[in-house]
Amino acid sequence: MGGTDVTDGWDWRRGGETPAPARPPGAGAPPVGPPTMPGADRTPLASPGSGPTPGWPASPGGPTPGWPASPGGPTPGWPTSPVGPASYGAPAAGGPNSADASAWWSDALADPWRDPAAPTAVVVPGVVAPGTEPEPVTDPDAPGRPTLRHLLLIPVITALLAGTLGGALGYAFAVRGGAGAAVLGGAPAEVPALAQRKPESLAGVAERVLPSVVTVRVSSLGGTSEGSGFVATADGHVITNDHVVAGGTGKASVVFNDGSTAPATIVGQDAESDIAVIKVSRPGLRPVEFGDSDALAVGDPVLAIGSPLSLANTVTAGIVSALDRTMQAGEPGGPVRYYAAIQTDAAVNHGNSGGPLVDGAGRVVGVNSTIKSLVAEGQEAGNIGLAFAIPINQAKRVTQDIIGTGKARRTVIGARADGPTGVVGGGLRLAEVEPSGPADGAGLKVGDVILKINGRPMTEPTDLTALVRKYAPGSVVTVEYRRGSARQNTSVTLAADAK
Repeated sequence: MGGTDVTDGWDWRRGGETPAPARPPGAGAPPVGPPTMPGADRTPLASPGSGPTPGWPASPGGPTPGWPASPGGPTPGWPTSPVGPASYGAPAAGGPNSADASAWWSDALADPWRDPAAPTAVVVPGVVAPGTEPEPVTDPDAPGRPTLRHLLLIPVITALLAGTLGGALGYAFAVRGGAGAAVLGGAPAEVPALAQRKPESLAGVAERVLPSVVTVRVSSLGGTSEGSGFVATADGHVITNDHVVAGGTGKASVVFNDGSTAPATIVGQDAESDIAVIKVSRPGLRPVEFGDSDALAVGDPVLAIGSPLSLANTVTAGIVSALDRTMQAGEPGGPVRYYAAIQTDAAVNHGNSGGPLVDGAGRVVGVNSTIKSLVAEGQEAGNIGLAFAIPINQAKRVTQDIIGTGKARRTVIGARADGPTGVVGGGLRLAEVEPSGPADGAGLKVGDVILKINGRPMTEPTDLTALVRKYAPGSVVTVEYRRGSARQNTSVTLAADAK
């Protein structure tokens, strides 16, 4: 660069054509040397803080010979340095390393006026003393690791959005299908009295009695006989039907309403009254409460409880359909059973035998025993609304006899009837009167026609036997009879059979 002729009209500092200043007439070529800015003294560049650069002529303090002197102002068309003459490669006062640095020197290395061949001064930042470093600053907008709260909020918000969307869709489908337009049921009201399950309600009665009802199973040569029964005493005596335990080998068991089982032994049985007593050894038994079967009236509500068709703890409801319905029952070749039964329309089936018939207060008033059916002989019988129970007053008396003596006494009148007379007014004609028996002692004779006993009409021979056995030995009954054409009444004190 130092040998470039500046008269050729190209100024490398400006990057374009610039008219060079005219030389004075008679002046020779200017001396070759480093270029300077127009309007400045032609002074060789000096290193800051040093003297004249070796090899360069010292400035005498005036204009360089052969160059026009600066009139003391900036050269027209050239930018003026705000701090006076500039030296390439040396920071002037107010340069970037001074306290009052000028914006002109904010980036000296990129200065378009700088001579690329000029030496440079590189300023190295000083070392920061330990302990004076600035505190690190964290960018608040910088992404960070999610916290546990954020992780928990994500599924919760997702679930809420999903639930809301599902509910909206469900409601939309329901409305579209017409379900949203219908309101089912009325406004809540007070619970009806029948639904409150008071102790005197049927549900309350069943709840009290069920723990005392058992399923009875007896082993026999032909298999296992199954029926029902109920606890009569706290020490384990259970009442059931004689036909439930008849033919058994003596081994029996009972199943309680909670499903637990216990072995049982047969205490005694009476075939003609169809009552049997077994006993179990189990603490905490709850015996039933007994009612008065003589106080029943037709139409009274009753419950039949037992295990029909092996369905344990079954409760059916009905009413008393009739009283003193005289029954003669028994299997072919077996004993004949007589009793004046309580008829009910409560559903009773095979397996109910021996179970309790209870009144509206939960008191046992009968022992379910027999049903009537329309099936032909040899077919399985089922309920048709005609069921019969042994009156509890009779069953209690027989049970006490069995527990006390091992056998039951049978009540007799001491007379036998042939059959209906076939005459107007009905009645039973006596065919036999035992000497010194209850009937003989009351003055009854063979040929007398028995019309009523305690007001109950006599129409069949079964009536006389069944109705008499309803009463306990020693009971006094009123007998209305006809001798010839005269109607008379007499009192008969019933007695126990001598057998």
